[in-house]
Order: sequence, then C-alpha cells, then structure tokens
Amino acid sequence: MANKVEISINELLMIANQIIQDNKDYAEGMRATSVTEKDGVLIFKGEYFLDDDGLPTAKTTAVFNMFKFLAHKLSPEFTLNTLLV
Repeated sequence: MANKVEISINELLMIANQIIQDNKDYAEGMRATSVTEKDGVLIFKGEYFLDDDGLPTAKTTAVFNMFKFLAHKLSPEFTLNTLLV
C-alpha cells in the first residue's frame, strides 16, 4: 500500500489487541503493550510468558507468532505518528 495511514500508538494498540482477541490462536493474557516502528515495520511487544527460570514456554511461541502476524498485517497499512496521543 503506497499511502499508509498515520496513527497514534494508543490507537494502533487498540486495533492490534482487538485482532489478537479475535484470533483463533488467542491465549489468556496475550496482549500487545507497546509498539515501535523501524524501517517501516511495526514491532509489537508484550508479555512473553517465560517460566520461573526465564525460559520460553509454549505460550511464548504463540505470543511471538502473534506479534509477527501483527507486524505483517498492520505494517503495510499504518505508520506511527508519535506526535499523536
């Protein structure tokens, strides 16, 4: 998409979290809590559900894949406007 829509971080997080909740791979507690942009790619972050030793769990993989999905889905459509609240 040639023309991306400028969007605030808060608005984009609302959209991303709705997509997460509506996704068939949603797991309890899965949520994007921050987003940045680098070279036109949106990078989503949130809880990664590590175990007590700090090692990844099955839920970690699901969250990583969800954030990757969001980047692929939303990066062509939106760009962050950090001046918007």
